[in-house]
Amino acid sequence: MPPGAGASGEDSLIARYFRPLATDPGAFALGDDAAILKAMGDDIVVTTDAIVEGVHFLPGDPPDTIAQKALRVNLSDLAAKAAAPAGFVLTLALRAADDAWLASFARGLGADSSRFGCPLLGGDTVSTPGPLMISITAFGRVAAGQMLRRSGAKPGDRVVVTGTVGDAMLGLDILKGGAVAAALADDAAARELLVGRYRVPQPRNALAQALRDHAHAAMDVSDGLAGDLAKLCMASGVSAVIDIPSIPLSAAAATALARRAVGMEALVSGGDDYEILCAIPEDGFDALARAAGIAGVAVSSIGTVIAGRSAPRFLDAQGRDLPLSRLAYSHF
Repeated sequence: MPPGAGASGEDSLIARYFRPLATDPGAFALGDDAAILKAMGDDIVVTTDAIVEGVHFLPGDPPDTIAQKALRVNLSDLAAKAAAPAGFVLTLALRAADDAWLASFARGLGADSSRFGCPLLGGDTVSTPGPLMISITAFGRVAAGQMLRRSGAKPGDRVVVTGTVGDAMLGLDILKGGAVAAALADDAAARELLVGRYRVPQPRNALAQALRDHAHAAMDVSDGLAGDLAKLCMASGVSAVIDIPSIPLSAAAATALARRAVGMEALVSGGDDYEILCAIPEDGFDALARAAGIAGVAVSSIGTVIAGRSAPRFLDAQGRDLPLSRLAYSHF
């Protein structure tokens, strides 16, 4: 719609903040009711995630980091499916059209859209009297029949995870002024790292090709390592044994653990890690590790897939089971 030709407030908002992000020709500059996404002979992988104020981010979080988190949690799912980003649609529920907030939000969203090659294709903006909500549906491309699923893990596979575990839940504790904030009161750098891990996840899209080449199964860790491993094992009809000392922790998380501000149970069951959990055959791990090194992504072998359908076991250095009162974050 040409500027001024009966444009509504919503039309003006979209034109000002989001049309510049719609760089794919199939988005038609957000001037139509739908977009076209060319398959180019690949399978189209579709994922959707919503983030809600007070649940996934705090009311005072910077708008650009909220935008980044909204897109990146979806990019993380595409990475775990071994798919390359192709584009996304956005639904934004706002209490008010605040120009300063929207400008910062659009900058963050645009920067990540460009960084990850995932252009805006369309969406909707609505008003709400309730909490702010951002929902993104992302699309990816993968060679026909090559999408990596949760099912497929086999006994003897290594259980492998990228990055470090538990940082995001510690970052949230810091923002809420909890025990971790007190324990790390003397370490501003550690607090900043953990808060950053909560606000801005690091999707592992650079590993998509390596996962497709070497993994039997994968998913992203969004609700907690223990719970998401249980889901992967259930889908694959297997179990697993995890060596707790092999679980990768950041220096900041290790300090919080050593100072007893948090326990290992919380670190493996807290949400918002957005790392990749995968099952890798023994003869494929070294190749995956080399590819991860080239991509600048740390990978850690933390256990073994075993036959059976029992819950995965987490064993400490003495071979004792870690009791888990809960496996993962739950919305309900």
